Amino acid sequence: MSKEFKYALQKTLPVMAGYLSIGIAYGLLLQNMGYNFLWAILTSFIIYAGAMQFVMLTFLSGGFSLPTIAIMTLLFNSRHAFYGLSFIDTFKNMGKKTIYMIHTLSDETYSLLCSYKDQADLDNKKTMFFINLLDQSYWVIGSALGALIGSMITFDTTGIDFAMTALFVTIFVDQWKGAKSHVPALSGIAGGIICLFIFGADNFILPAILSAIVVLVGTRRKLEEREVHA
Repeated sequence: MSKEFKYALQKTLPVMAGYLSIGIAYGLLLQNMGYNFLWAILTSFIIYAGAMQFVMLTFLSGGFSLPTIAIMTLLFNSRHAFYGLSFIDTFKNMGKKTIYMIHTLSDETYSLLCSYKDQADLDNKKTMFFINLLDQSYWVIGSALGALIGSMITFDTTGIDFAMTALFVTIFVDQWKGAKSHVPALSGIAGGIICLFIFGADNFILPAILSAIVVLVGTRRKLEEREVHA
């Protein structure tokens, strides 16, 4: 086992706890809809969209048209277009792994990569690749387990999706402790709260992301100067 893999495994343990739990819930629901466990593996590997896969279950049972599904999916996952921009140059330099790195940039993986600091004794590109690979593996394994043993699970799974919220909180606290400036975190919190009241729970995510981006772009120079002098 390489040093890069061990380091990535250690960093992704919080994601593992969340992804296995939520993956099992997804596999369970898919199995209850009558789909073979292979579909759980296939969708988690190819689609790999977390919450969007739960929405997909509604699409499968609701008779939605393909254009409607495409538009809703685009809007639901539009946040990726924003935070993925920060890794364009990094992923371009990863050769054959570029496409895979883009495909597997989930919310939690993005958070881990943002907080990742280059290690002198590691191949940092390889370490980042393992972070992405392990995170997706947790999701695929969880989905497969849920579909395989779904019929054997008799406890009430209501509320199991809160594990994803707990995972975000854990990653946020870790980033808060390691950050020199808390402006990005505070702008995200403030923007989220304000947009929640203005746009409502169903429509606040995209405006909140846009507001945070505006604040960060406007204060970028000051933040960079503060880090240099810190």
